[in-house]
Amino acid sequence: MAPGSRLLALWALAALVLPSSGEEGDGGWRRGGPGAVAEEERCEVERRADLTYADFLQHYAFVRPVILQGLTDNSRFRALCSRERLLASFGDRVVRLSTANTYSYRKVDLPFQEYVEQLLHPQDPGSLGNDTLYFFGDNNFTEWASLFRHYSPPPFGLPGTAPAYSFGIAGAGSGVPFHWHGPGYSEVIYGRKVLYFPDRWWHATLNLDTSVFISTFLG
Repeated sequence: MAPGSRLLALWALAALVLPSSGEEGDGGWRRGGPGAVAEEERCEVERRADLTYADFLQHYAFVRPVILQGLTDNSRFRALCSRERLLASFGDRVVRLSTANTYSYRKVDLPFQEYVEQLLHPQDPGSLGNDTLYFFGDNNFTEWASLFRHYSPPPFGLPGTAPAYSFGIAGAGSGVPFHWHGPGYSEVIYGRKVLYFPDRWWHATLNLDTSVFISTFLG
């Protein structure tokens, strides 16, 4: 890997933010069931609930991922992301679905309600990334602005960067194969999500349940 590519890989996802364990309910999104994926007990990514910005810059921002806890209160945003409320507010909006394959990037446009009611179901574990369509990343910020304005992003930024949101909803068993990109955060609003960070911070994602998530990319 070229030196420049290695630097970007090291920046891949500076931190992962998860909902606190005390939050209850699934917002009407299906959890468990035949398509749910078993969660591995072992996780080597460090968790921090008392991190200062100075510590973040020194120990994590350019070096390794970290799971941050208790930095923001997104209970209001979480409530607005329930199945009932999202369908009521955005059901008729057209969303763009993408495959999770780096080389194909198949795109399909359809109403959000049609996606939720007809396509948002557990994926076959044997299906390939280019066979799986789900809603992630291709957001019209203007159309979703009424939702995004209630989101409190993680407060730790990087010098010289600005945040950009990527909102998504995906069924159990879906995900993105190994890839890398610039730094940012991924917060799970509903569901569980596993991110793997092998050598040089290449990583993949796997949605263990039906998941509602938002990423904040710093670029």
